[in-house]
Amino acid sequence: LLGQILDLWFESEPLKATLATDAVIGAMASPHTPSSGYVLLHHVMGELEGRRGAWGYVAGGMGALSQAIALAATARGAHIFAEKAVCHVLLGRDGEAQGVALQDGTEVRSKLVLSNASPQITFLELIPQEQLPKDFVQRIKQVDTRSPVTKINVAVDRLPSFLAAPNARDGQPLPHHQCSIHLNCENTQLLHQAFTEAAHGHPSSRPMIELCIPSTLDPGLAPPGCHVVSLFTQYTPSMLAGGRSWDEQARNAYADTVFDCIEDYAPGFKASVIGRDILTPPDLERIFGLPGGNIFHGGMSLDQLYFTRPAPSYSGYRSPIPGLYLCGSGAHPGGGVMGAAGRNAAQVAIKDFRHL
Repeated sequence: LLGQILDLWFESEPLKATLATDAVIGAMASPHTPSSGYVLLHHVMGELEGRRGAWGYVAGGMGALSQAIALAATARGAHIFAEKAVCHVLLGRDGEAQGVALQDGTEVRSKLVLSNASPQITFLELIPQEQLPKDFVQRIKQVDTRSPVTKINVAVDRLPSFLAAPNARDGQPLPHHQCSIHLNCENTQLLHQAFTEAAHGHPSSRPMIELCIPSTLDPGLAPPGCHVVSLFTQYTPSMLAGGRSWDEQARNAYADTVFDCIEDYAPGFKASVIGRDILTPPDLERIFGLPGGNIFHGGMSLDQLYFTRPAPSYSGYRSPIPGLYLCGSGAHPGGGVMGAAGRNAAQVAIKDFRHL
C-alpha cells in the first residue's frame, strides 16, 4: 500500500498527501488501495535532461510535442493524414493485416499496421470479433478503464495570489507559479474520502486538484498579463449515482466546487476567470478516444501491467492478427509522456518487417 510506504519514510502529512497524488493520478483508487504504490514509481522513473524523476513543460503546449514527432517522421518520408478516421483494419485471406480502410472509403495498403489507439478501439471496433481468439476478446472487454479525472482548462486575466505566498506587487510569476501546485492535499485521508465519494457515484465534494500555469514559463500561450491554468482534478465517476449522465448542469456544478476550493487558497481566483473548458470522463472518451476517459488507456494496477498488458501472452506488442501491433498507452509499460511503448513496438515491427 502506498500509505504504508509513505508512513515509513515521511512524517509530514501534507508532504505524504502531495506525494500520494502521483500514486492515484488517473486512477480510480485511493492511497489505501493495494498496488497504488506502483503508479507513484511510474511517475518518477526516468529522467529529463539528466535529472532523474524530473518533469517539464513542452514549449508551445503539448501539441508541440506531437508536431515535433510529426516533423521528424515527415523528414524521413512519412505521410501523415490528420482528421482521416480509420474504419477498420484490412485483413488478408489468412487473417493478416494488409492496411486500413478510412471512413471516406479510401484503402491504404501496408505490410504492417501499428495502432496507438486504445486496445478497446483497436480490437473491439477495428477488427471483426470472429478473427480474434475468444479469450483475448474477453480479456480486452474486461480491462478496467475506470477513470476519476475531470480536466478543466481555464483562462484568467491575472496570476492567482495564494494566501500562503501572496503575489509580488509587480505581478510577476513567483517560483511556485512555475511548478505543479497541489490543493486539498493536507492529508491522505482527504484523498481517501474524495475517492470514497466517487466510488459511490458522487463527484468529490473536496476534489484533489493539481494546478499548473504553463504560461508563466511559456508566455506565448496567453496575451500579456493573462494566463492559462490547467486543472487536473479527481475524483469524478464516469456515471453519476442513479444512472445520471454528465449534463451541462452537473458539469458546471462540479467545476464550481473546484473553483470554490481554489478560491479558499487564492481569494480572487474566481473573479479572474474569463473562460473555462470542462472535460469530464465521458468528454475525454468522446473527444480523445480514451476508454472510460482513462488517460492510460486502462488502469495501471499490477494485474494490468508488465506481461498482462494488454493481455497475457500479448505484452510484446504483437497481436493475434499477424502484422498488427499495439504501440499506445494500453501496451507495456503503460501511459505517460515518455514514448516507451511506441519505441519498443517500433523495434519489434522493424524486426518482423525484415522477414516479410
